[in-house]
Amino acid sequence: MNFWTELSIIYANQKSYLDDLFQVYPTIPNGIREINSTIWSEVENAFHEKNNIKLIKNLLLLEKFPFKDSYVNFFRLDESSFQRNPQTINRLAGMVYSMGLEKLFDESSEPKETNTQIGGKFNNWLNKGVLGVLPVEESVFLSNNENAILKGGDKKLTSFSQQHFSYTKDKGLDFVARFNGKYVIGEAKFISAIGGNQGTAFTDVITTITSDVQGAITIGILDGIPWLKDKSPYYSKITTDYKEQNIMSSLVLREFLYQL
Repeated sequence: MNFWTELSIIYANQKSYLDDLFQVYPTIPNGIREINSTIWSEVENAFHEKNNIKLIKNLLLLEKFPFKDSYVNFFRLDESSFQRNPQTINRLAGMVYSMGLEKLFDESSEPKETNTQIGGKFNNWLNKGVLGVLPVEESVFLSNNENAILKGGDKKLTSFSQQHFSYTKDKGLDFVARFNGKYVIGEAKFISAIGGNQGTAFTDVITTITSDVQGAITIGILDGIPWLKDKSPYYSKITTDYKEQNIMSSLVLREFLYQL
């Protein structure tokens, strides 16, 4: 098994893993979403009037639609479709009426998932200088051969890697660096659940580390439940199918980089 994968497993199961990880991925206490009182008043009026189109239109103005339905975003993007698709509007409205106003409000004001709040936390952590160097602009990054981290968002890092390392994946990268003269590109994910968007996040990491790139080392920076043995399918895949790949926790990333 890859040494850094094994070290990450040991860290997650024998040390203060979660306490230390909070420095990388601090979470924000989840409060309810604020509901615009004017919009909600219109929702209530439409609900009592049984005005289906008005009801759905106003619910779409809220930050969170009260339930998941594959057709909702179509109406959000094309207002003319309200008049052309009465049966779908009636179906959605029927689901709203069956919920009742109290549950409707609760679902519409449901807190954001913690995972949607931590997207930029890894980048913020890098900007603290925790790896011994601060991220720098591309001009500085290319001006010498010293240890450096490339500054920028996922689109910037992806574009750079496509140009310099023949990286072909469309999904954005989270990490581009050079240590001891060797280039490293990677994707960082904090996974706290099985399946759904979290499963997709894991797949993104695997796709990155198995990419055919030129002149760079690919790494997957994973944290959360993937390091728990017999607790998730991610652990099994990491330790079998991808056991020779550079998959590691962010908490051992510094040691990995300086030993290159």
